[in-house]
This record gives sequence, structure tokens and C-alpha cells, in this order.
Amino acid sequence: MTSPTDFTRDPFRLVVLDMAGTTVADGGLVEQAFSAAAQRLGVRPGSDEHARKLAYVRATMGESKISVFRHLFGDEDRAQRANTAFEEAYGELVDAGRITPVPGAREAVERLASEGRTVVLTTGFARPTQDAILAALGWQDLVPLTLCPADAGGRGRPFPDMVLAAFLRTGAVDDVRRTAVAGDTSYDMLSGVRSGAGIVAGVLTGAHDKDRLTRHGATHVLGSVAELPDLIARAEAAGLPDLAARAGAAGLPAAAARAEA
Repeated sequence: MTSPTDFTRDPFRLVVLDMAGTTVADGGLVEQAFSAAAQRLGVRPGSDEHARKLAYVRATMGESKISVFRHLFGDEDRAQRANTAFEEAYGELVDAGRITPVPGAREAVERLASEGRTVVLTTGFARPTQDAILAALGWQDLVPLTLCPADAGGRGRPFPDMVLAAFLRTGAVDDVRRTAVAGDTSYDMLSGVRSGAGIVAGVLTGAHDKDRLTRHGATHVLGSVAELPDLIARAEAAGLPDLAARAGAAGLPAAAARAEA
């Protein structure tokens, strides 16, 4: 059994990365696809209703899209119709070449893999959209595992399920604290914190700013995912402290201790 001292020296062998906004630059396609979906359900562009719903979409970037539509449209039938329309619109934008990798993202993933780490890509989109993005970028074989909410029992972020599914499916680490999570939204941060990951890194290439990422539990905030391999290497060299124990000793919640790390 790993002792606390051994824990600080163990490598981070599992890295769970968000896609849109973190490893994939989509230039605001989520908002465009939402507008197309909302219009199909009778929400007029430019109306107050459209503005309110779009504000909610922006605030919940990173959450499972079907969960967002359930909140916005109420009954399950309308939510499913909105989600289908959204996925179709987003897929059309992807097929039109409207997405690119975040600069340095592929190189970061390849470096992490070359260091013996297992990298998993996750998304709040449905599987067909995730697959379309991977195909458009030529990333079908980039990582051994990709996950969407349906692959983790149906709950997306801010629940920890996709991170924990990566932990269980890969068997890459014995302790979930030796997992590194990176994403661009507050929901990514909450998901990482709730999973117990030792590194929960926010990146500034997507939806949310440094303050919001930190307030929701980011242990570190990076300019982009390209900086993540060096961060992990530094954390391993320094011996990451047992943040849960540190929080308890200081009388703080674990998330507060993480924010100070």
C-alpha cells in the first residue's frame, strides 16, 4: 500500500484532457450551433428569450449538452429535439473545416504519451460529434481512449464521472490523485476536483478566465495545454504534497488548499 511519502514521488500516469477550448479550437461554434438549434424550436434570434438562453449556454460551457437543453427547454422531448439539432449544426460546422487544434496540443499529447502517460480525451458532446471532431483533425488514433457523457453512465461535467471512468477503464494509476486533469471551463475544474485528481489545470484558450477557473478549484492556470507536460514534470520533481492532508491540517476544504498549491 502506498504511503503518503511514496505518494509524493509517484508519477502522474493518467492525463484527462477536455476537447473544445482545451485541445481543440472551435472559434465559438458552440454558440452558433446553439442558435441554430434554438431557432428550430421556435426561439427567434435577437429576442430576449434567445439572449437569456444563450447567456445560460455561455455560463455552463463544459457541461453535457443534453443537460443544458433539459434546463433550457424543460420537457424531455423538446430537450432531445434541441440536442439533436445542436449536434447536427455543430457537425456541419466541423465538416466545413471550422475547427483546428489548439497550437501545441497534439505535440503535448504526443510528449505525454512518450513519457509513458495514458492520455484520455473527454467532451460534453455526444459520441457522433466527438467522433466527427476527431476525424476532422485526424486524431482518431491519437489517444487510446476517448469519452463522452454516455460512456460514463450519462452524467457529464461538473460530475466527476468521466475522469473516474478514465481511471477505471485505463488502470493507468493505482491512486486517482496521480491523475492530471485539464480544461478551459469552471465545470472542468469542478469535475477534476470532485474526482480527487492531484492536478486540476485550467487553460486560458477557451471559455473562462483565470479568476473563474481558480474559484472553481484549479490547482494551476496555464496559458494553454501546451504547457501541461512541463507542469507535470515540475510537480513530479518537486513532489506534489498530499493536498487532502494539507487541507485538513490547515482547517480548509480541499479545494481551497488546491488553489494555494
